[in-house]
Amino acid sequence: MTSKESVARARGSRWSWPIAGNCLRTALVEDVPTTKRDMYYKDVPLFKTQSVVNRLVDDMAATFALGRADMNVRAASKGLFAGEDLIIHLKDGGEIPGNNSEGMLVPAGEEVARFEVKGKIAWVLIVEKEAVFQTLCRYKFASHASLPGRGILITGKGYPDVATRQLVKTLSDNLPPTVPLLALVDGDAYGIDILSVYKYGSASMRHEQEKLAAGRVKWLGIKSSELHGLGIDRDALIPITRHDEKKALSLIQRPDIMMPSKWRRELTHMLHLRRKAEIEVLMVMKTPGSALLAYLSNKITDAVGKYGREAQV
Repeated sequence: MTSKESVARARGSRWSWPIAGNCLRTALVEDVPTTKRDMYYKDVPLFKTQSVVNRLVDDMAATFALGRADMNVRAASKGLFAGEDLIIHLKDGGEIPGNNSEGMLVPAGEEVARFEVKGKIAWVLIVEKEAVFQTLCRYKFASHASLPGRGILITGKGYPDVATRQLVKTLSDNLPPTVPLLALVDGDAYGIDILSVYKYGSASMRHEQEKLAAGRVKWLGIKSSELHGLGIDRDALIPITRHDEKKALSLIQRPDIMMPSKWRRELTHMLHLRRKAEIEVLMVMKTPGSALLAYLSNKITDAVGKYGREAQV
């Protein structure tokens, strides 16, 4: 290691501790769960890699003899939903009512008797990441005043489990055609692959595609091609890795029936840019959360209007 590299590493280490500590303080004081991934996005140039943040959090936990949960740093579990208009009725006679400010666990399909939408909803938003979902719950996004009606939020916390896919499939099959089912995923190969699992099914469960694939799901964002228009600088994005490139190329080679041309163009754009667009980039712009809310409100409003017009034709 050169002397210049040593100085840079020492400087980065000196500043990374207080930045990471401030993230943890905010999570505790505001009682808003965070993840190591969220912390990384607070200052990508400083932290350099996700592993630096992982090590910092673990070191802090050891220093203060705390668990990650004590610091409000949470690991993801599986499927959640939010929105007071959705009730899940269980076979044992119980029910799980949704609410607007907190995610409720989507139970295993074997436990579900039926899903009930008790009110008139205008939209459904599937969110790839739990941290983003929790942020939206904090703002009571399912009933937010900026939206054209109430909605339902769902997250599979990455690649969705069967229970989450069954919920999305049921909504896809039974909601009126005026209600769009939209997905917010990373604008990279893995985000698009997760989107594909919801819409077309997974390769490992191709035999159950008819039971689980929700063909109505549409990609809302975030898309590599729209970053410039959002005022997001290229340097704020994470460079793609060889794994990202390999994954993107494998998706591009999928048959047209499972890889729409618009998705293929976005993957090609990502490969050309050599950067990937992750949802969190919207969460560190301006006032925390405001850019994300504005982005989603505009997109959902446009989608609801479009679906309403198409239904009248």
